[in-house]
Amino acid sequence: MSENKDQKFVYDFTEGNRDLKDLLGGKGANLAEMTNLGLPVPPGFTITTDACKVYLDSGEAPAALRDEVTAHLQALEAKMGKKLGQSDDPLLVSVRSGAKFSMPGMMDTVLNIGMSDESVQGLAKQADNERFAWDSYRRLIQMFGKTVLGVEGELFEEALEEAKAAKKVAVDTDLDAADLKKLVKAFKKIVAKEAGREFPQDAREQLDLAVEAVFNSWNTDRAKLYRRQERIPGDLGTAVNVCSMVFGNLGPDSGTGVAFTRDPASGHQGVYGDYLQNAQGEDVVAGIRNTVPLSDLEQLDKKSYDQLMQIMETLETHYKDLCDIEFTIERGQLWMLQTRVGKRTAGAAFRIATQLVDQGLIDEAEALRRVNGAQLAQLMFPRFDEDAKTELLGRGIAASPGAAVGKAVFDSYTAVKWSRSGEKVILIRRETNPDDLDGMIASEGILTSRGGKTSHAAVVARGMGKTCVCGAEELDVDTKRRRLTTSSGQVIEEGDVVSIDGSTGKVYRGEVPVVPSPVVEYFEGRMHAGADEADELIGAVHRIMSYADGVRRLRVRANADNAEDALRARRFGAQGIGLCRTEHMFLGERREMVERLILADTDSEREKALSALLPLQKKDFVELFEAMDGLPVTVRLLDPPLHEFLPDITELSVRVALAEARKDPNENDLRLLQAVHKLHEQNPMLGLRGVRLGLVIPGLFAMQVRAIAEAAAIRKDAKGDPRAEIMIPLVGTVQELEIVREEADRIIAEVEAATGTSLKLTIGTMIELPRAALTADQIAEAAQFFSFGTNDLTQTVWGFSRDDVEASFFTAYLEKGIFGVSPFETIDKDGVGSLVRHAAKLGRATRPDLKLGVCGEHGGDPESVHFFHEVGLDYVSCSPFRIPVARLEAGRAAAVGADKGSDSR
Repeated sequence: MSENKDQKFVYDFTEGNRDLKDLLGGKGANLAEMTNLGLPVPPGFTITTDACKVYLDSGEAPAALRDEVTAHLQALEAKMGKKLGQSDDPLLVSVRSGAKFSMPGMMDTVLNIGMSDESVQGLAKQADNERFAWDSYRRLIQMFGKTVLGVEGELFEEALEEAKAAKKVAVDTDLDAADLKKLVKAFKKIVAKEAGREFPQDAREQLDLAVEAVFNSWNTDRAKLYRRQERIPGDLGTAVNVCSMVFGNLGPDSGTGVAFTRDPASGHQGVYGDYLQNAQGEDVVAGIRNTVPLSDLEQLDKKSYDQLMQIMETLETHYKDLCDIEFTIERGQLWMLQTRVGKRTAGAAFRIATQLVDQGLIDEAEALRRVNGAQLAQLMFPRFDEDAKTELLGRGIAASPGAAVGKAVFDSYTAVKWSRSGEKVILIRRETNPDDLDGMIASEGILTSRGGKTSHAAVVARGMGKTCVCGAEELDVDTKRRRLTTSSGQVIEEGDVVSIDGSTGKVYRGEVPVVPSPVVEYFEGRMHAGADEADELIGAVHRIMSYADGVRRLRVRANADNAEDALRARRFGAQGIGLCRTEHMFLGERREMVERLILADTDSEREKALSALLPLQKKDFVELFEAMDGLPVTVRLLDPPLHEFLPDITELSVRVALAEARKDPNENDLRLLQAVHKLHEQNPMLGLRGVRLGLVIPGLFAMQVRAIAEAAAIRKDAKGDPRAEIMIPLVGTVQELEIVREEADRIIAEVEAATGTSLKLTIGTMIELPRAALTADQIAEAAQFFSFGTNDLTQTVWGFSRDDVEASFFTAYLEKGIFGVSPFETIDKDGVGSLVRHAAKLGRATRPDLKLGVCGEHGGDPESVHFFHEVGLDYVSCSPFRIPVARLEAGRAAAVGADKGSDSR
């Protein structure tokens, strides 16, 4: 950011307000707001985030900053009647960071700026407390040395421990003035040795260096990591708050504390917080001494307690939300040092939002803005008992939330076999593939040593609502020996019980007790709002979800491949199926039929194989249309490359070689191996798949269309209301779609004539290739609907293979800030999103009534849902378990708009 000559870089607390968080940071804006409310805030001023941006961009503070700080410092000195660092009765200040969004503990603070070898004497005399003065001085040297001069903090801690040991005391408050004088001398020696310079005695030098240190703390590793985790932009910078010091370490009539206007864990109203006598603020946070409950302050200092309760009520009413407050009491005088809208648990967020509606402080729209999909997801997944004793084996990527316990198994066959015998199992693989689907369904959860959040295991697990931990690289999975070995040498054999936490990525030995989620029971219709605490939460969720459903424009459908998933999705509030993947219907026992289709050498063999598949496909669709009767069901015709339905080339080659060695060759295996080699592609995801299969393999798509049409006719004959939509995958040009649609229209007409039934089937396509998005106006001539397949669209736009890139370089991209979040998790608005926006506009220019939806993983991502609302899509489709989240976010998008919704933290 370049410096503007007329730019103002410093604001007095009396000049700002809470709406200036972009400029003054959250802390500075709220200090100004409390000052304007007439609350007891120590005087001070704020250096803006703009000053920080100039400093970070150029390596130097703005030229005008020093003069502005001088002017505000002089005004502060005049107000306080003392000067910074003067030898008698010195003014001391704190220098504290404060970004727009709360980043607790991530950036730096320095207290007691202005102390020196001379001013410590004046402070002792003025306070009539020598111990207090020397304690304040040692704190400054310790914080300044660590924060500003880069001295290792443990060196100061070791010196402090040595001082306590020499005095034979347990806490630092038992050190007297003489002890602290010695400690100051020791601290100064540490600074001189480690920093290569003496501790600065000039107060203004201390202030300027501390301000620069706070600027620099914006880009520390821990701050950057926190921003990535919380999706906070890296270009905001931090403000710096310079505040006159008030002291909680002046004796038993002084202290410091933290208070909440409601319990941030439960949302209940009451007196919540901690207080520590004779202490400065960092003592409470550091846990050096045990605090007392805030309620004890009433006995310790009734006047300050009553004043604090009144201020807390004032702040909550003013902010209309839970407030987090820091305060200090100096010899019976209460001072407010900070307030902010407090962080809270997911359950508390829903409870507080509805409580505030009932109190008349906010309306239902604001209540909807106060919660988010991530919080709802946390409430839905079962979780381990936090109080249970655990034995950690390792950690991977938290791919699909939840808590799962079961016996370790290392292949799908065993998972299914043991599950049918009543055993709960955890499927452990290096990585999964479509062959593992049966085992994944049978398992309580999935653990892999490879892959990321969009790997096969992760995507399928989320679709099924299964717990999944992926990419646990420190765990060595040996499927042949059926064991898992940890980096520390611990071994898990098949049959040993393990527990996996899909919310944290942690893997444990043995069974960790699980706490069920009442919220899921509510969505499934098995729990209703009542009087106890769990039911109170359900009541809050119900109220907010009802409002979200009432205001949202986006409809929410499910990705579901069978009747069981469809019924569950319907219970969760799905308004149809946006993606039925027919390839999942070709696995398991039907694989041999698909193999016969692939091996067919003649038309008659191919027709025979297709005829065998037709009744099975039709039965699947009848069940699906019955489960979703009256709601749309979008059926995607076969999409993946055919080699996925054939045995692994390596395993098959070994099998054939062994048979030949025994001179007992298997003719079918030989034909399969020949077919595998024939179908082998260097990049199968860009090869013979999708619409290309329907054009190259005669009768394949025709069989599927006939099965859909005949199933719809059966359902209609049973007085049902089937609403099937046939979707052609991977279309890149309108000519492909026209050819397939011509055949589909003919078959539908044949079925209508044969059954005497009028079928209202629609035919559309997936937009998952850049060319399709760029020529959407042409494709819309032949398509009645578009469904954006954002998984493949992201791959083809970025040139990424999602099965490979997450494990190879995504971590580095996230660490370097190239990605704020994986583009497979949240839609890339600038790239992939631009194509979605462009295709939607082109498609509706050709066909104004064109139905638009999305069925990729992004359909259940909260931030992406806001984007799809903004673009004007008609619906999003996601896994059944994510439907409530999508419903909530669709409501929030309607209530607050995409930009405001993504800004809520």
